[in-house]
Amino acid sequence: MAFEALSDRLGRLFKKIRGQATLTERNMDDMFQEVRKALLEADVNYEVVSQFIAEVKEEAIGEKVLDKVSPGDMVVKIVHDKMEDLLGSGDNDICFRMDGKPTVIMMVGLQGTGKTTSAAKLAQLFEKKNHKKVLLGALDVYRPAAIEQLKNLGLKCEPQVETFISDNKDVPSIASSAYLKACEEKYDILILDTAGRLEIDERLMDELKAIQEVVSVDETLLTVDAMVGQNATNVALSFASQIKVTGLVMTKLDGDSRGGAALSIKRLTGLPIKYAGVGEKMNDLENFHPDRMADRILGMGDIVSLVEEMQEKIDEKQAEKTSRRMMNGQFDLTDMLSIMKQMNKLGPLGKIMKMVPGAPNLNDEQVEQASYALKRTEVIINSMTRDERRKPEMIKSSRKIRIANGSGTTPKEVTKVIESYLTMSKQLKQMRSNPMMLRRMIRK
Repeated sequence: MAFEALSDRLGRLFKKIRGQATLTERNMDDMFQEVRKALLEADVNYEVVSQFIAEVKEEAIGEKVLDKVSPGDMVVKIVHDKMEDLLGSGDNDICFRMDGKPTVIMMVGLQGTGKTTSAAKLAQLFEKKNHKKVLLGALDVYRPAAIEQLKNLGLKCEPQVETFISDNKDVPSIASSAYLKACEEKYDILILDTAGRLEIDERLMDELKAIQEVVSVDETLLTVDAMVGQNATNVALSFASQIKVTGLVMTKLDGDSRGGAALSIKRLTGLPIKYAGVGEKMNDLENFHPDRMADRILGMGDIVSLVEEMQEKIDEKQAEKTSRRMMNGQFDLTDMLSIMKQMNKLGPLGKIMKMVPGAPNLNDEQVEQASYALKRTEVIINSMTRDERRKPEMIKSSRKIRIANGSGTTPKEVTKVIESYLTMSKQLKQMRSNPMMLRRMIRK
């Protein structure tokens, strides 16, 4: 995951700073040097790093951090705020038209950056989150599979998104026809997927300019690949110098990139990152929030994004049913299984843990072990009869052996699942004396 190495290093550094009884100019200088090294190793542009350190240092001295009650916390706050500025603080979302006409978004970028996939993901995001009616426009007439790819991706969206396809080979004319259809059929948003190139050339730019001339484009979003590092900045500058670009979609932020492009690109180009690709699934495109990203990088979690994911992905009716049973003292292994299935909808355990403030920083092996244990627990509960789930106390030695054989586990693992349930059940009994506390816990 991007920023992982940077986050780990800064986390250790700030833990050390917070542990200092007092801060002096000398140990603060040492800290600034470590932050500089961490940012450079994360592939952040050298000039950006130098400016960032200078700003943090100036504000730290201006705030007279050395005299504060918690100087270590003050330093972390200053670094956090400056990092948020670096990422592009403020609201980076797009503004939808309010005059009854469709909002037109033109997707541009080089081949291989995930432009076409991002166009479809963006359509799904608008459909599900903003409740907008979206039309995709296929303008890549050069790459044989591009139009079919966009159409298939639109069909994969939930709900499905229609793709406008034309036999015409004149790209500006196709854009104009797509816009006419969007107007006549009352679409809220038209997303134009333009052609890419292996490199920027005059023909590509002329075509993009022609599209902007025949259609009133509200947003031109450039897709850049986080994996290419600082070269993403050069691509952004090249596009922005020839056409009007309003923002960026940074793809592959879930990959092994060091994150330097995201931390450099706003400062060097002035273009905000508006959306981030964080996976291969259709749901894996999210609004880019600089403040939340700064929280994640500095190990502060991202509880707001976690709550939003829970609201989108968790079955509210099932959760409410489970919560009523828990408050009424009817909690059994079926309810425990239901909670686990709801958790799985939120995504990989490692991703969830990073969003929770104060959660332990698990390495890949620990995350894999925890995920494995959850899956084994689910298999074990599924191997029980309905009566055994309702009354786990009836599960004695012979039943444990049968359940273990049916789930491909061992009687010892079955016992651990039952013990986990009994512990949870005991805690819930204690909480039932305070129903409001229990209700808040479930909703969180």
